[in-house]
Amino acid sequence: MFTGIIESFGTIEKITQEGSNFHFDLSSPISQELKIDQSLAHDGVCLTVVNVSPDTYRVTAIDETISKTNLSGWRVGKKVNLERCMPASGRFDGHIVQGHVDQTGIVKSIVDQDGSWVFDFEFDQTTGNVTVEKGSITINGTSLTCFNSGSGKFSVAIIPYTYEHTSFHQLQVGDLVNLEFDIVGKYIARMIKGYT
Repeated sequence: MFTGIIESFGTIEKITQEGSNFHFDLSSPISQELKIDQSLAHDGVCLTVVNVSPDTYRVTAIDETISKTNLSGWRVGKKVNLERCMPASGRFDGHIVQGHVDQTGIVKSIVDQDGSWVFDFEFDQTTGNVTVEKGSITINGTSLTCFNSGSGKFSVAIIPYTYEHTSFHQLQVGDLVNLEFDIVGKYIARMIKGYT
């Protein structure tokens, strides 16, 4: 389990395709602390560390992950948000994040408000995912609060610390982002809708 509080950046050093799988080799300030079999969220996508070297580590994404996230657009040199699993003794600073991306969204606008930024996002509402005003959302692994919540759209406000210490400073209008909707909301929606 994660909390959506970004710990570090990872930089993609190498991408290798093997059949339908993609191996990503990344460097990071936390690379030497990682262990094989460890779960690590990359832009909100929970991936397993499969190899560790002195300066880099490797994770593998299967076709299902590639098709449901923005990983197909990753390129060498891209910086991604990293978060290790929450320790049992840790503080719960964000919200419950599973690292299971529900779908991608698109950056529709970015407004510089002279000290903070407002990002507007749209997503395909036919998937059944919803946001609520002042509810939680995970964008590229970052725990944030929604406002201007509507059908297939929402906004978030980004403070300077978050802007500088996550990949938000790299985002541009038209970029795809990974979205994980609030787990509590997903369970409630499932209970109301039922299984079909």
